[in-house]
Amino acid sequence: NALKFVPTGHVADNDVSKRYFGSAPFSKEELDSYLKQLPEWKKSSEKEAICRTFTFGDFTEAWGFMSSVALHAEKANHHPEWFNVYNRVEVTMNTHDCVPPGVSMKDIKLAKKMDDIAGKLAGIR
Repeated sequence: NALKFVPTGHVADNDVSKRYFGSAPFSKEELDSYLKQLPEWKKSSEKEAICRTFTFGDFTEAWGFMSSVALHAEKANHHPEWFNVYNRVEVTMNTHDCVPPGVSMKDIKLAKKMDDIAGKLAGIR
C-alpha cells in the first residue's frame, strides 16, 4: 500500500514544485487527496496541521517509536510536535517554513514514515 506522491490540482509547475518539496502549503484539495492515503491522520481543528494519536503496548514501545521517528525527523530537518503519556503518543505536524505555515510534502512523508515505524512495532508484539 505505497503512497503515491503525485501533486494534484491545476497549479503552475513552480507552485507544484514548491508544494512537493515542502516550501509551500498544500491547497485544501491537495491535502484531502494525500490524507485519503493516510486514513489514520486527520486535519487539526486548532491550526493548519495534521494529527494522529498512536497507541502502543506500553511506555517502552511508545518511547522506542519516538526514538526511531526522531532519527528520521532529524535527518529530514523536520520535527513533529508530540506529546507522550505512558503508551500513547499524540502527534501534530505542519511545516513552519511554508508561507503561510501549513501542511506540505514534508509532513506527508514523515507521517508515512511514522505509520511504517508504528506498524513494525505492532508486528513485534
